[in-house]
Amino acid sequence: MASASEDPGALLRRSLESGRIHSAYLLAGPGPGPREAALAFARGLACQGPAPGPCEECSACRRSQGREEIPLDGSGRAGPLLRHVGDHPDLFWVERGVRDTRVRIAQVRELQRALRLRASEGGRRAAVIADAEWLNQEAQNALLRLLEEPPPRTALVLVAATSSGLLATLRSRCQKVAFRPPRESPLDRPETRELAGRLAALGGAGLPELLDLAEEYRGARAEVAEGVGQLLETAAALLHARVTRALQEPAPSVRAALEAFRTLQSCRKALVQRNANPQMVAERALLALREASG
Repeated sequence: MASASEDPGALLRRSLESGRIHSAYLLAGPGPGPREAALAFARGLACQGPAPGPCEECSACRRSQGREEIPLDGSGRAGPLLRHVGDHPDLFWVERGVRDTRVRIAQVRELQRALRLRASEGGRRAAVIADAEWLNQEAQNALLRLLEEPPPRTALVLVAATSSGLLATLRSRCQKVAFRPPRESPLDRPETRELAGRLAALGGAGLPELLDLAEEYRGARAEVAEGVGQLLETAAALLHARVTRALQEPAPSVRAALEAFRTLQSCRKALVQRNANPQMVAERALLALREASG
């Protein structure tokens, strides 16, 4: 695992330079950094330049350069289950479909099928699974079987905002690369500032007000799950700020904030792994946050 002070991108570059490539990597952390690093690493594996790439000049790099991204569909009805990076035949990309709340088992099986075929270019192959925290247990078990007998000269790269929802047996087979949180807090983002203000005021809210707020997350699961995820992220940032202040000036509210944070983690797991109703997840999270704000 990359140490807290080590640039995770440097660790991946050293892997390319040394040629010692693991069969699986787990790039974990918030923000766009892990996804961007996964893309650069996958392209670097395919690069045919004289130095570790991507060099942007060889034929492989030109093939893997950005193209218009084809929207995926986890059911395979309205779009493909996976796509290539650029139009490179040996670089695969999997993520949640446009209307999906998880990476589906059909997508993992399609990736398994693709990786059973021989490499088109005869070099290394890479498969990136973005949104890996949205893999359910069935899909994770399928990946586990893939890693037990990894295809030759192939690297599987999992990208997750948090790795806590992944099976321990899956995490143990990956070279973990940890990304530090971006300096900007969710509390500072314009799109979440209003939500943060509403959550910060929950200490004096009654149960009807909480239920009214949770009612805003009612509807088709695929449409509201992302909003509940943003709710959980913003609530966690509020608790982190509260605990940080309390540790500087010790207060009895620290224990309540930590208990609420554990509840938020449980809510995220329920939302991702157990197909829980988003509105009920929001209600539980808001109640926990109110208790910690009292």
